[in-house]
Amino acid sequence: MKISDLTGKDNYFEAFEVGQVIRHARGKTIEGLENVLITNLVMNTAQAHFNEDSMRGSQYGGRLSYGGVNFSLVMGLAMQDTGENALAELGMDNIRLLSPVVHGDTLYAYSEVLKLEEADREDAGVVIFRHYGVNQDDKLVFQGDRRMLIKRASHWADR
Repeated sequence: MKISDLTGKDNYFEAFEVGQVIRHARGKTIEGLENVLITNLVMNTAQAHFNEDSMRGSQYGGRLSYGGVNFSLVMGLAMQDTGENALAELGMDNIRLLSPVVHGDTLYAYSEVLKLEEADREDAGVVIFRHYGVNQDDKLVFQGDRRMLIKRASHWADR
């Protein structure tokens, strides 16, 4: 078995086109455990993330999910289709947390190809994606741009 057998055949640099929109197959429900764990690990002391009693009567009806968990989850949902053949993460910009997410919400991801660039090496190119996260009600909760160095099929894929 070759390493290239383990990755998709349609997500090398050459497969992406500016304006292409990808709907990612999976969704993920925000569990209280993962949100509270990450919130505590990063020492976020906002009670909205871990005090159910104080949030029960709020306009949200429950604890809020930490924004870092939300955007990490959306980018993770997008990874198989957009970054499976990545060599490097080059940057993340324009991170926008647009709507609250509460424990029990399910997030889904979409990605748009914004730009293709040449890299400083011939076996890869740079792709800039805009990732979108929506909840179970199709409400936009996250938007962010990601710049990645992606393998070229011409150099990495089996022929």
